[in-house]
Amino acid sequence: MSSKVYFINLRATRKRDNIQNKLRRLYDKAGIKNILTEDDITAIKLHFGEKGSNAFIHPVFVRQIVDKAKESEVKPFLTDTNTLYTGSRTNSVDHITTAIENGYAYAVVNAPIIIADGIYSKNSVEVEVNKKHFEKVKIAGDIYRANSMIVLSHVKGHGMAGFGGAIKNLAMGCATASGKQMQHSDAKPKVIEEKCIGCTMCAKNCPVDAISMENGKAVIDPEICIGCGECITVCPKRAIEVQWKTDHDTFLEKMAEYAYGSLINKKDKVAYINFIMNVTPLCDCVPWSDVPIVSDIGIVASFDPVAIDQASLDLINQQMGNKNSELKKNFEPGKDKFKGVHEHINAERILEYGEQIGLGARDYELIKID
Repeated sequence: MSSKVYFINLRATRKRDNIQNKLRRLYDKAGIKNILTEDDITAIKLHFGEKGSNAFIHPVFVRQIVDKAKESEVKPFLTDTNTLYTGSRTNSVDHITTAIENGYAYAVVNAPIIIADGIYSKNSVEVEVNKKHFEKVKIAGDIYRANSMIVLSHVKGHGMAGFGGAIKNLAMGCATASGKQMQHSDAKPKVIEEKCIGCTMCAKNCPVDAISMENGKAVIDPEICIGCGECITVCPKRAIEVQWKTDHDTFLEKMAEYAYGSLINKKDKVAYINFIMNVTPLCDCVPWSDVPIVSDIGIVASFDPVAIDQASLDLINQQMGNKNSELKKNFEPGKDKFKGVHEHINAERILEYGEQIGLGARDYELIKID
């Protein structure tokens, strides 16, 4: 049975059809209120954008979702998790500051910001998934404990995944920093000796005692290390090097398993909205935003993360590519636009594997809303 995906375009010639009003109609027609129960603590999961980027979801659009959710007498909060890489969102203080500077102040969005994995990404819950790559995944505690969730995703390209939509938002976005490391790499972390100050924080937090101190510097025993990434998250000097080594298909499968784990305790309590606009070649994690590879298309909503991402890809591929962009080929309608940027990545593997493990279905019915 195909999943329903609801669609609004971005055309407007009168007040009734501005994006804010259309977005509220999309919320109603999709029936998102049906996943909410009075007094729910409702996570509104999104990406606040790295400092320097500007293609992230507009805070004014997020406000419409907050206001609609509040009609169900729930308690919404905006949320994301801290990053594994060094940037403006590596801890909750910097992360919240960046979010506010990017326009997500309470006065604009009408909801508080809570970084779901805590100040240093230590607020974590291990969730059993028992899949090919992971038996357990590490999900941010405040996302796990929320009663319901509305996932707002900006669809765009990605250097390792090919593209990012709802599934990537769940996978990387709901994982702690150590969970992100486990998705990114099969390699063990390494100590950057010249940065290490010998504080012993990594050794104290290693769950398998794989770290010792030699001559005032941390040393990781690769035979004992399980690659969990906990040492990376607690190091105050970023002296433990993140490893990014994995093949693309494995990376995409790992993300699908993490997305599955992020939903395990929220059956029938999650809705998805994808914004197919400002389709930049790279993720909002980079501190810039390049020219979109296609024209703005619209916004889609669903209760199926696989279907909504499949529909988003199809809508993008139906467009004429922007020749004044990072797109190198596949400009014609019907051609794979993200392969036109990241030609060595089979971006649809995450959809294939997601369907295989029961995350959702690729078959969908697109319902257009006036």
